[in-house]
Amino acid sequence: MRKPFIAGNWKMNTDRAGAVDLAGGLVGRLKDVETVDMAVCPPHVYLDAVAKALNSSNIALGAQNVYFEPKGAFTGEISCKMLKDVCCTYVIIGHSERRHKIGETDELINKKISAAITSGLLPIFCVGELLEQREAGKTAQVVTEQIKEGLAGLSAEKVLAVTIAYEPVWAIGTGVNATPDQAQDVHAMIRELLADMYDNSLAGQMRIQYGGSAKPANTAELMACPDVDGLLVGGASLKADDFATMIKTVA
Repeated sequence: MRKPFIAGNWKMNTDRAGAVDLAGGLVGRLKDVETVDMAVCPPHVYLDAVAKALNSSNIALGAQNVYFEPKGAFTGEISCKMLKDVCCTYVIIGHSERRHKIGETDELINKKISAAITSGLLPIFCVGELLEQREAGKTAQVVTEQIKEGLAGLSAEKVLAVTIAYEPVWAIGTGVNATPDQAQDVHAMIRELLADMYDNSLAGQMRIQYGGSAKPANTAELMACPDVDGLLVGGASLKADDFATMIKTVA
C-alpha cells in the first residue's frame, strides 16, 4: 500500500516571518497526522528558518531546486550538500516553471535527479504537458519522453527514491485542474511506463502525485483515483487552514 504524500510548493512567496508563521501553524494543525507523509518547500533563503519552525515535527522540509555539481564556481546555485546541511529531506526537480520559464532541459534534470539521490535527498520529479500538446493528443508522448530522459541511467534501487509529480502545465496556477479521469489516465499511463522500464513490483511501489490547482474542494475526488498517491500543492499550501484541510481530508 502506497502511503499518501502531500507536499506544498511555496514557490517565490512569503517573507521570513511569514514562512516561519506558516510552518508553525502547520505543525500545530497537523501534529496528530500519521497516515500521510507531508512536506513543505519554501524558498531557499528561508529553508533554515523553516527547519527550525518545523522543529523535528512530522512535516518534512523540501527545497524547490538544486544543482548537480557538489561545489564550485556556480554562482547562484545550491548544492545537495547545502540542502542536507539545512535539514532538507526532499527536493523538487524539473518543475514546469523551471522547464518553460528558466529553460531547464531533460538532460539537466536527469543530472539533478541522479545527484540528489546519490546525496541522500528524495527527488520530487515533475512532468507534464503544455495545453497545445494536450490538444494535439501528445500528452502520453511528452510525459513518456520526460520520464525516460529524466530517469535515464537510474537503477531500480535508486529510482525508488523518486516521487513523480504529474503536473499538466495548463492547470498550474490557472484555477483549472485536470478532472479526476484525466489525472487518473495519465497516472495509470505513468505506472505502466515504469513497469515497462523496470518491473511491475517497482511500478506498484512508486508514488505519483498530482499537481495543478489542487485545493481543498477537489482533494477528495483526486485522491480517490487509484493511481493518484498524493498532491503537489501550490497556492493552497500558502494558507495553513487550506493545506491542513487537504491533508486531513486525505488522512
